[in-house]
Amino acid sequence: MAGLTETRSLTAAAGRRPDQLRIYRTEAGHEFLKLIRVPIFAISSLAFPLMFYVIFGLTFANESAGPVGVTTYMLATYGAFGVIGSSLFGFGVSVAMERGQGWMRLKRVSPMPPLAYFVAKVLMSTSFAALIVAALFVLGATVGGVRLPAEQWIGLAGVLVVGALPFCAMGLAFGYLVGPNSAPAVLNLVYLPMAFASGLWIPLFQLPELVQSIAPFLPPYHFAQLALGTFGAAEGVSPFVHLGSLMAFTVAFLIVAGWGYRRDDGRTYG
Repeated sequence: MAGLTETRSLTAAAGRRPDQLRIYRTEAGHEFLKLIRVPIFAISSLAFPLMFYVIFGLTFANESAGPVGVTTYMLATYGAFGVIGSSLFGFGVSVAMERGQGWMRLKRVSPMPPLAYFVAKVLMSTSFAALIVAALFVLGATVGGVRLPAEQWIGLAGVLVVGALPFCAMGLAFGYLVGPNSAPAVLNLVYLPMAFASGLWIPLFQLPELVQSIAPFLPPYHFAQLALGTFGAAEGVSPFVHLGSLMAFTVAFLIVAGWGYRRDDGRTYG
């Protein structure tokens, strides 16, 4: 409510030509503060990837995963796991709940540009992704003994943070497909098996052949392979294949989200 009130005051102060940049910045700032003040989201988004990395990565620190050690390999896969989770839940559950509360309709009749709402959520998701990546990097470098050249650290961080975008689109699609009460459960039912089958918890080559055959049809698999490719641990497929697959998934999710957005007019959710 504070964000909408400030947006209205900014618009009124600027007359018929509101300060667009300031509106976008204000909306993004309030979006970030709103979620950082929700302990169940903020703590779980940061704690789960770190906890799993300690359990599965540091416990088997002396093992190898292909051309690199387990701690290095899982730095990429649990980074992808954390980024996907924050994007799906920060975007999907948030949109579903705000639809159920009637907040979306209130936003539509406000003078705020419609795109500002979605841009704010994207910036929030990428900000949380950056926090998760930074925390994992510190843990991996100090406790896990991960040693990478500077350019590989930078490349891995860039892939992981930018990789939040396809899953923002996926979260948006689910946010318009499911109701506010069912959104967390539905996303967990999709997210957790998808992460496991994509090799984010256990290296893919250690999983059953059936699971390995399913993985290329899942977005997290391609995301993880791009992350692993920054230090030469990806499977022998061109990175452009993974990039193209993620782009195709993103377009598909945006189409579904656009359909849900149009369908949402005049519908009541409980």
